[in-house]
Amino acid sequence: MNLGDLEMTSYPVTFTVTRPWKLDRVQLLARVLLLAALSIAGVTVGFVMMLVYLALPAVAAALVAQKGSARFLAEDGPRLTRALVWLQAAFAYLFLLTDRLPLDRPAETARLDIDPTSAPTAKDALLRLLTSLPSAIVLALLFCVAYLAWLVSAVAVLFTERVPTAIYDFQCGVLRWQARLLAYHGSLVDQYPPFAFDPGPVDGTPRDHAGTFA
Repeated sequence: MNLGDLEMTSYPVTFTVTRPWKLDRVQLLARVLLLAALSIAGVTVGFVMMLVYLALPAVAAALVAQKGSARFLAEDGPRLTRALVWLQAAFAYLFLLTDRLPLDRPAETARLDIDPTSAPTAKDALLRLLTSLPSAIVLALLFCVAYLAWLVSAVAVLFTERVPTAIYDFQCGVLRWQARLLAYHGSLVDQYPPFAFDPGPVDGTPRDHAGTFA
C-alpha cells in the first residue's frame, strides 16, 4: 500500500486535530512518564485498543437487542460517540498531535463527526468482530509505523518544539483510520471503513467543537 497515493475518501466519519504552533518539551516528558507508568501497570496502547475492539460489538449487540436499532442510534449513539471523541482526543495527545489533555473539553483538542447510517441487528453487531478484522489488521501495522514515527517526533519536539509536517499528517491519518474503524465496529455506521486515510490538517485553523452526532 502506497500511502502517498491515497486520496480523500468520502465516509460518514471524519476526524481532525487542531495543530498547535509548538509543542511543550515539559509535556513531552509528561507523556513519556505517563506511558512508562501505564506500561509498568500493564496498560499499553495496544491493550486499550484490544479492549475497546472487543467491547464495542458486544455493547452494541446488547443495546440493539434490548432497544432495537432506531432507539440504539437515538439514545446510545450520542453516548458512544462522546466516548469515542474522548478516546480519539487521548490518542491525539499521546501521538504528539496536541498538548491538550482531554480532561473536560476534548472538543477543543480533536473533532470527531459521525453521521449515523446504521440499522444493525444484534447479530450484525456481533459479526463485526469478524468483518472488521481486515481493517483492524492493517491498523495494527500502521500503529507499528506510528510508533517509529512517534520516536522521530519526540526527538524533533525536543530540539525544535515541532513535529515534522509529514509525520504529523501520517499520525492524523492513522487516528482517522482508527476513528472510522471504531465507528463501524460499534455499529454507528454500516459503510465499511475505506482502506485509505486522508492527510491530517497542516495548519492551525481552530475548530469550534467535536463529536457531533446528527
